[in-house]
Amino acid sequence: MNLTPIVSPQEWKAALDEMLMKEKALTRARDALAAERRRMPRMAVEKDYEFEGPDGPATLLDLFEGRRQLIVYRFFYEPGVIGWPESGCRGCSFGADQVAHLAHLNSRDTTLAYVSRAPQTDIERWKARMGWDIPWYTLTDDFDKDFGVDEWHGHNAFIRDDEDRVFRTYFINKRGDEVMGTAWSYLDMTALGRQDAWEDSPESYPQGPTYVWWNLHDEYDNPTLHEAALSAAAASQRGRRSQLP
Repeated sequence: MNLTPIVSPQEWKAALDEMLMKEKALTRARDALAAERRRMPRMAVEKDYEFEGPDGPATLLDLFEGRRQLIVYRFFYEPGVIGWPESGCRGCSFGADQVAHLAHLNSRDTTLAYVSRAPQTDIERWKARMGWDIPWYTLTDDFDKDFGVDEWHGHNAFIRDDEDRVFRTYFINKRGDEVMGTAWSYLDMTALGRQDAWEDSPESYPQGPTYVWWNLHDEYDNPTLHEAALSAAAASQRGRRSQLP
């Protein structure tokens, strides 16, 4: 194997600085793309889709679990998939292993759910083996065909309004799925985004101070450290300290 040349620390640092400039440009381009996603038109979901969940029949609205946004990933685990019924699609499974703790996504009023054509008994067994706790439903109708995931995996993003009308807002599939898994990548594909103040979002979209919503995954019922630091009590203490001799 012909490796790259050996250079001095100064030359290596110069090469790194050049690459970092390109990486920063990529980051800004990704942010700009996410900003455009937040301005995508919505598509009303007119059909009443039905799923089977661990607790019985469920509608698409049920998959939101009461939150504002929903991301549905089509996982190929069903008759006809290599490895069935002992295992699901290796690529889908590889992706599922990348999924961050759902509490972070849920804290942004967003739910992630998986759908497959496997029966719930098989899904529960497969989840237990792999250690996944992602909400997972059985497809019973043409949802996968209607949303472009009947032959290939993909993520569909939805939002519901105050009248519980559901709208499709974005779709990512094929190699686009490679980057999915972090709370940030999921939020960047949604209509509301990360909901941070630095984002370029349409007027009236929910936004708050950057980092303030970040918390330990088992402490989202408590204020974050950043929220505590911004509280009136903390501000008062900072004021008293600033007046000390």
